[in-house]
Parts: sequence; C-alpha cells; structure tokens
Amino acid sequence: MFPARYTVFILCIVLALVALVLTFALSGYFVWPFLVFAVLSAIGYLDVRQTRHAILRNYPVSGHFRFLFEAIRPELRQYFFESNQDGRPFSRERRSMVYDRAKDIEDVLPFGTELDVYDTSYGWVNHSICPKPHNHEDMRVTIGGPDCKQPYSASLYNISAMSFGSLSGNAILALNKGAKAGGFYHDTGEGSVSRYHRQGGGDLVWELGSGYFGCRADDGTFDAEKFAKQAVEPQIKMIEIKMSQGAKPGHGGVLPGPKVTEEIAEARGVPIGTDCISPASHSAFSTPVELLHFIVQLRELSGGKPVGFKLCIGHRWEFMAIVKAMLKTGIKPDFIVVDGAEGGTGAAPVEFANRLGTPLRQGLTFVHNCLVGTGLREDIRIGAAGKLISAFDIAGALALGADWVNSARGFMFAVGCIQSQSCHTNRCPTGVATQDPKRQQALVVPDKAQRVANFHRNTLKSLRDFSAAAGLSHPREFKPEHFYLHEGLREIMPASVALSWLKKGALLEKSHNIPGYSTYWEMAEAESFHPAKSVEAAKSAHA
Repeated sequence: MFPARYTVFILCIVLALVALVLTFALSGYFVWPFLVFAVLSAIGYLDVRQTRHAILRNYPVSGHFRFLFEAIRPELRQYFFESNQDGRPFSRERRSMVYDRAKDIEDVLPFGTELDVYDTSYGWVNHSICPKPHNHEDMRVTIGGPDCKQPYSASLYNISAMSFGSLSGNAILALNKGAKAGGFYHDTGEGSVSRYHRQGGGDLVWELGSGYFGCRADDGTFDAEKFAKQAVEPQIKMIEIKMSQGAKPGHGGVLPGPKVTEEIAEARGVPIGTDCISPASHSAFSTPVELLHFIVQLRELSGGKPVGFKLCIGHRWEFMAIVKAMLKTGIKPDFIVVDGAEGGTGAAPVEFANRLGTPLRQGLTFVHNCLVGTGLREDIRIGAAGKLISAFDIAGALALGADWVNSARGFMFAVGCIQSQSCHTNRCPTGVATQDPKRQQALVVPDKAQRVANFHRNTLKSLRDFSAAAGLSHPREFKPEHFYLHEGLREIMPASVALSWLKKGALLEKSHNIPGYSTYWEMAEAESFHPAKSVEAAKSAHA
C-alpha cells in the first residue's frame, strides 16, 4: 500500500496507462489525455527525486498547488476577501480616493464612515460653527533662509523622492509632466536627474544621497565640479541631502551591475553594467559641523539655491547635535524634510521597514520643538513625508509643525500603481516600478500625467474645503490645538495637550528639565554625532 499523500501521483500514473491503452484500443483522440497524465507523472517522479522542497517530496504533483495558491494569495486577498479598511499599507478606501481624484471624478463616501471612531489610533480635526468662505489663495510656501539667493515658492503638496531605476522611465516622465502642469515639484530621489526628468520639464528637487549620483567621482566620493555643472540648471530648484529615509533608515543599497542600463548609468554617472553602490553613510562629512559646511558648499556651487537635508529621526542626540552645530557656526539649512518610519520603498529588509526609525508624528514634532526651543525655527522650513495622501493627512502634518508635505505612494497610485507590492521583482503589472520595456509600454504617459495633475489639484481643493470647515482662512493656520487624538482609552485631547511643545528658546536656558528633550540635549555636541555622555550622566545633570 502506498501512502495517502501519493494518491494524486499514483492516480496520474494509472490514468496515463489507461489513456495509453484506450489510444490503441479505441481511438487516437485518447493520446491527448495520455500526454497530459504522462507529463504529470513525470513531474511527480521528479518531485520525489528532488531534494530542495520537502512538500514536493511528500506530496508529488499535488504539492505544486501550494506554491500556486501562495503566488496568487495577494490577488485573492485584495480582490475577494479584503474589506475597504483592511488593506495594508493603504486601505482600499484610501486607494480609491486617490484613483477617483486622479481620474477627476467625484470622490464621495456613502452611508457614513467605516472607521472605528472610538479606536485609540483615531485622530480628527474639529469643525467650526462659523466656517470660512472657500479661499482661492495659492497654496504655496517660500523656502529659503537668510543665506539663500534663489528662494523657491513650493506647493504645499509635492512628489516625494522616487528614483529613476526604481520607477520606470514612463512613470518618471508622467510624474514630471504632471508636476509641470500642476505647478508643484518632483523630488528626483537619490538616483539623480534622468533624461525623463528633463524631458518632463517640471520643477525638480535634486536629492543627493550617499552615492552622490550625478556628481560622483570615480572612487564614489563627491565631485564638486560635476555637482556645480548640473545644480545650476534652471529646472533644479532645491538641493536635498538624504541623511536617511523612513522605510530603511541607516541602510545602504546596491543596484547590481546587470540592472545598470545605459539610461540609469547616464543619470547616475556610473559605468554601464557596474554595481551601483549607495553606502550607509556619507563620505563628504562625518560630524554635524562638517554637514553644515557641506550645505554651505552646495549652496555656493548651486548659485544660492535652497539647500537642506532629509532624515528619519533616530537617536535624538544626533539631531540635537546638528542643532547645536547650527548655533555654534551660525550656519543653517534652508529646510529639513522629516521622513516617517511608515515611509515606503521598492525593497527593504523586514526588520528595517517594521521596527527601525521614528514614526512621522513623533519625529515631526521633535524636529519642530528642537528648532523652536533654540530660536531657529523662523529661518528653517520643515517638510513632512510618510503615508500622507489626503487633506486630513496634510492638515495633521501642518498642525504638528510642517510647512509643506511630500507624498510618494499617493502619486504612484495616481500614475497607476495598484499596490501589488511587486516593486522589487521587476514585474510590476502596471509598468510603474519596472525596467521591463514591454511592461512599461502599458503606462501611457499623457493620460497618467493628467491624472497626476488632477490628483494634486483635487487634493488641494479638498484641503481648502477642509480648512474652511475648521474655520480657518488658510491651511497654514492649522495648529496643534486643531488636531485631536485619543489619549489612552478614555481621554480625548488636542495635540497641543497630548504632545509636548517647547517655548521659544527653552533649550537655550541655563537649566531646564524637559522630558524627552533635556537629557538628549546634554548628550549632544556639535563636533560629533556620538553622544558626549551617557544617558545616566545626562540625567544626573537635571537631578
């Protein structure tokens, strides 16, 4: 007797033999089922003989169904079993909102909210009994500190960093054409400025990562001459140094040589077919003071354009060390973009994506407080990024200290992404996150560019309406007291009470004991990212 787990395999052999007999005895048509069952029998034999998969050795033939169902599991869940609120990282309801706005059709919700308004993670903005008339003032913010010669007027909502190479050429072109049509900027990501960015003609923020792509010397270090040549181009409006990103903070990356095509090599300034390496840290600076001098160098080489940096908050004393360096040197960045740990990327280790870095709300308020507490906030603009795709998301970020907001995945949805989560496979079904020429052809640039512009316009329209309903004349008037959070299981508090807010100059006082700030302030020093003293020693200074 054979084990029951071999039933399908044995049945295939038996049916193949029966079909073979019937082929000679009755009709030649039986050759087709014979071939089918013969092939399945051969597969079963190979399954039993192979040593890589225990399931196939124990369940020849039938074991393959396990791999089939596993392969189509995301599609089954998304299309048949997922509720409007279940999808991750973005629910079907939130994705549908973006699709509707991108298509310029009505994005309304029937029958009331499906959200659990009593859940502890639920947040909201209170409305006013005297709503304001809808404001048609430009939704923009001027970025550029005292040392900036070419300040930039940015939209309150822009395309966050996504590199050519991670995204297809057609996706980059559609995003940039949409940005040009809508009057907002497009962050290049650390992959530098590609031919598709230039062809689109939209405003660019050139993100400078640790690989210095686009201004890279042969040894992988920063090349000032190459930087200056590209940075002065009129299409480039700002320079952003990437310190870290939310989805994989503190993690470098390698684009294998076989994936470095002629177009990618052209944009990044690397040889075709050679491994493209992004180290975990920068070589142009190693201390907070050196970072600020690098900012001065970039500002001068770019002709006085706004220069800042992007980071996901990690060790608090490290950011405070940068703040102390600002106070010591008098050098200030024109802007800081705070990326939340909830940010996305094409590929990241699971532990990095799930358990490393500070979420946006906490990181944003910390950066805002540090700058307020040292009297620097008025000269430095703050951007925010991390799953911000709705008017409420933008309003919440503005209330917690941001001056403007960036979004990557929101605009990816607008350009056609369906959240298949196959970005790292080069098999994106919509041609957004792939370098496969055939798959890219599915993305029709003129149509998707219009959707990008539509999504931006309709989101800002919703933000205007949302602000007016809250009794505000402009979104910049959102303050912590407008943003409500559940505190514990019972208390409901505005963010002005639920979170800590520092007074101007509070960290400059001779003595202070501010929870979450004073200890780290003692640990920080301008000359190093390493702590100047231990946590215990820093705490004892306030005892």
